[in-house]
Amino acid sequence: MYNVLIVEDHALIRFGLKTAFESKDFIGNIFESSSGEEALNIVKKEHIDCVIMDLGLPNMNGIETTKEIKNINNDIKIIILTSHNSQSEVLESIKAGARAYCSKDINPDRLADIILSVLEGALWLDSKAANIVLDSLFKTGFMQNINLEEDYSLTDREKEVLDYICQGLNNSDISKILDVSVNTIKTHVSSIIQKLGVEDRTQVVIKALRIN
Repeated sequence: MYNVLIVEDHALIRFGLKTAFESKDFIGNIFESSSGEEALNIVKKEHIDCVIMDLGLPNMNGIETTKEIKNINNDIKIIILTSHNSQSEVLESIKAGARAYCSKDINPDRLADIILSVLEGALWLDSKAANIVLDSLFKTGFMQNINLEEDYSLTDREKEVLDYICQGLNNSDISKILDVSVNTIKTHVSSIIQKLGVEDRTQVVIKALRIN
């Protein structure tokens, strides 16, 4: 079982999240904090596996708190749960070490699923955050090496299709290059999504890229 810390300055939101998480059999102890400073004290004293982090905290904001928590224990997985979706906040959260970025309007059961997937090693971004990251990668020239060092059991053709996806090509473009039907490419893309354990082709790119 995993211990979770909820860092949120609104008591009603904390209560709602705690109530939703208490029914999940993979979650053990649930800790609460209304500030970044309090969160750091809890992390130093308790064994925490995952932190649900709001960005709009008083004094020390969520990004600063995320950095400090990662300095204390880099193994702790941090999930940003916020109503903030500016480009700078998304990118700075990821740079700080967050493994997921979710909007506060997410379904609590879906959030619990994301927590488990992140605890098991996944990276998860909601569609707005993923598009911000992807757009930034294109603009800053980070669309480069595909990281396939981990064994995802991709076939040679799937690796080839993945390479073209990361170059920003659509299914029609890829089908013309490989001289196969669009339906064949769709089948390859679906297989890649399944093997990488993501939900769409944007998240495929995010997971496949080596971001230095």
